[in-house]
Order: sequence, then C-alpha cells, then structure tokens
Amino acid sequence: MHQIFFLTGVFLSLFGGIVSVVFWIPRVVDRRQLKDILGNRYPFIYIIYSANGPLLFVAGIALVLFSR
Repeated sequence: MHQIFFLTGVFLSLFGGIVSVVFWIPRVVDRRQLKDILGNRYPFIYIIYSANGPLLFVAGIALVLFSR
C-alpha cells in the first residue's frame, strides 16, 4: 500500500513540477495570445495553473512523505 502512495506522489510531483516550469517559459505558453483569446476571462488561467502546477507538486510531496 505504501508503494502505491509513493509512486503516485512521485508522479504528481513530477507532473506538477513540469507544468509549473512549462507555464513560465515564454515561448511554450504565449500569454498575450491567451489574453486575446480569453478576454476578460484571462484570470481563470491562473486558477487552472495553480490547480495543475504547484498544487499537484505539493500534493505529490505530501504523498511521498506520507508513504514513509
């Protein structure tokens, strides 16, 4: 059972870290184009980013620590 938590935690940490890094690389995510497409709904991008980047990273770290 601990192995499942550990592997899930590692996967979530890696995925959250990758999403966080990719979001802040200017050439990968063109924020100006997103702003043009989304208009006044643009701030929702940060909600989606926080749910898929740092939150997954923290959840993964917590699972890795919990599995010990």
